[in-house]
Amino acid sequence: MRSILGRFAASLLLLSLRLGAQAGGVAPEWEIRKNISALAGSVERLKPLLEQVRPEEWVSQGAPDAYIGQWKTIRTEIGYLGISTDTLLRQPDRLTAALDTFFRIDRLQALLDSLEAGIRRYQNPALADLLRGVVSEGAGSRERLRQYVLDLAAIKEQECKVADQEAQRCRLILSRQPPKKAGGNKEEQR
Repeated sequence: MRSILGRFAASLLLLSLRLGAQAGGVAPEWEIRKNISALAGSVERLKPLLEQVRPEEWVSQGAPDAYIGQWKTIRTEIGYLGISTDTLLRQPDRLTAALDTFFRIDRLQALLDSLEAGIRRYQNPALADLLRGVVSEGAGSRERLRQYVLDLAAIKEQECKVADQEAQRCRLILSRQPPKKAGGNKEEQR
């Protein structure tokens, strides 16, 4: 009887956590997908702008060679970010997918900030402004992704805590049970 009540209490607790997550914690799945799609769209709008960037020509103007590598890294990172966002769109409840997408976006933004300074100085301030505009346009989606990652991590942490507490409770119940006799039941032996 105790075991049934314990399982029922644990089920109720897990259900309340899930409902709490939907009500005030983690955003609903459709909203997450919409946000990730918007984020992916703003990253796609970067591609034609990056095609206009010519860091190889900047070197003759005294720019460091590092801009060339940075530009190539950005293009590669955009490809990896596409894979990451696709994974998150398919499985929005996966914390690892959300973290991967968030960290890739964060890295891409840092690289773009640096490249923008090079574009402004060595190529064309108007192109740098366009790049800044597209990056800024995705700021809301990036912030919602950041909040989603935090909320999802908090929910996953709470789920682990509940599972651990339930496991500890089950271990305690099992440790209090008398050991089974070695011979088994006498009636079964006849």
